[in-house]
Amino acid sequence: MRPLDPRLLRYARATRTYLILSVVLGVALAALVVAQATLLATGITAVYQHGADVHRIAPTLAWLAAVVTLRAAVAWAQEVTAARASAAVKRQLRSRLLTHVAALGPGAAGGSGTIATLATRGLDALDAYFARYLPQLVLATLVPVIVLARIAPVDLVAAGTIALTLPLIPVFMALVGLHTEAANRRQFRLLARLSHHFLDVVAGLPTLRVFGRAKRQAGIIARISAEQRTTTMRTLRVAFLSSLVLELLATLSVALVAVGIGLRLLDGSLGLATALLVLILAPEAYLPLRQVGANYHASAEGLAAATEVFELLETPARPRGTAPADAPPGAPPGAPVGVASVSAGTVRFEAVAVRHAGRSTASLPPFTATVEPGELVALTGPSGCGKSTALAVLLGFAAPTSGRVTVGGQDLATVDPDAWRQRVAWLPQRPWLSTGTIADNIRLGAPGTTDAAVRAAAEQAGALAFIDALPDGLSTRLGDDGAGLSAGQRQRIALARVFLRDAPLVLLDEPTANLDASTEAGILAAIRAHAAGRTVIMAAHRPSLVALADRVIPVGTAATPGGTTVTSGGTAAIPAGATVILAGAAATSVDAVVVAA
Repeated sequence: MRPLDPRLLRYARATRTYLILSVVLGVALAALVVAQATLLATGITAVYQHGADVHRIAPTLAWLAAVVTLRAAVAWAQEVTAARASAAVKRQLRSRLLTHVAALGPGAAGGSGTIATLATRGLDALDAYFARYLPQLVLATLVPVIVLARIAPVDLVAAGTIALTLPLIPVFMALVGLHTEAANRRQFRLLARLSHHFLDVVAGLPTLRVFGRAKRQAGIIARISAEQRTTTMRTLRVAFLSSLVLELLATLSVALVAVGIGLRLLDGSLGLATALLVLILAPEAYLPLRQVGANYHASAEGLAAATEVFELLETPARPRGTAPADAPPGAPPGAPVGVASVSAGTVRFEAVAVRHAGRSTASLPPFTATVEPGELVALTGPSGCGKSTALAVLLGFAAPTSGRVTVGGQDLATVDPDAWRQRVAWLPQRPWLSTGTIADNIRLGAPGTTDAAVRAAAEQAGALAFIDALPDGLSTRLGDDGAGLSAGQRQRIALARVFLRDAPLVLLDEPTANLDASTEAGILAAIRAHAAGRTVIMAAHRPSLVALADRVIPVGTAATPGGTTVTSGGTAAIPAGATVILAGAAATSVDAVVVAA
């Protein structure tokens, strides 16, 4: 048996009202249980003593019918209250979860598959918790106390027997619950892992087919599915066996009470009305506890999901440092500083390092760099060296393990993250296109802009030619993640989104990925034109993209800070062991760029 998680009260306000109503309805239901038992005992005794005299038993039958009807109404009210509370709690938790995930940024909670499982099936499993488990938990607290209070004055021996045997059920439930909770959390995590992996496989299925790796991934999914199935069956086995134990304990306890009542009824030391009252009430005292044990397993998956949601909600979106000396007057220590106080100045990475939990190596080794206003800078280095992580730190999606980032001398950790992101345009490695029109997807960069501006941005990104060739042009509706478009077309639409957004800082993560050489040349010219008057930081692999930059900064290497650039016709000393990229002069006048030493 597990009590109410206090975090439900903190994160879902609807839980508080529901608990108050549950207690009120639980008290009413417990009182009606006692009243029903009393009327039954009185009615049966009257029939036994006076026969079927309608005039004598009619009032009792009328009251009994009223109590039974009222008990059914209270039980119905409990169900309705539980269903509405469950819907409200799920709505509040989903809203908080999605808002917090958006603040955490890409990669939160292990990926979109895990988040989708949490927000859908995971939280939906809370229905059993609110509709069955919590009402029975309230009744298990109230009904035995009220029943014992009714039995004790008339039969102290039976009350003592019930009081001694009742605690055995919660003890066994607690022992079983400790094992069940761990098993259910393990089961839910396996389900989330399976969902996330399956989503990744479906998204990358064309690539897997090209390289002949689809069958291997099918085998991995089959292995995870078998592991999840085995865990589920183990959990169910525990649930069935624990229900058997609880039913056996409750049955033996009621039998002890019944045997004592029978013996005392035979020797004449106990009246018939009292014996009937105790026999009817004794099972009612154990019933809520039995139901709690039975319904706990039905709600355990929801509890496991809720625990995962709480842990995610308690993950700080972005650590707040102490407001610096030049913070606005009256700002409390640690308060986020408005973005207006951050000038469009120099961006500095000061020994910034990022190490994610569960990884043996740093996602971004200690990185120091300076980007002056108006510069177009390329971050270079081998795959996995931390280029994308450096951009994520600048966006506030990744928290530095050590070091800090400053903009215009202001520590970025003290700036309001939402206001800061309004000044940034970002193109990720895998841009996402939502279901809707092409114009709507481009307009995400700057909501409320005119169709003419959207069209100009599409033309600047080299996307207008293929868009005009579509049946509905900019009004063409796209499927999920741009279904119906090629990878290069999706990339150009996402780039148009960046061009439409008038942001002083532009972050580009491989902006020419998935583009052919002829299209890339036009995009490079567009990026150079868009960079005028803006600070642009690019994560780059392609030589032509590296050559576009004013300056190259290596990431995750021991290169000379700032790198070395050799212009056409110029000479430069290349250190021993340096890596040289030869870049085509068609894009810019740069012929060679030293990337890393």
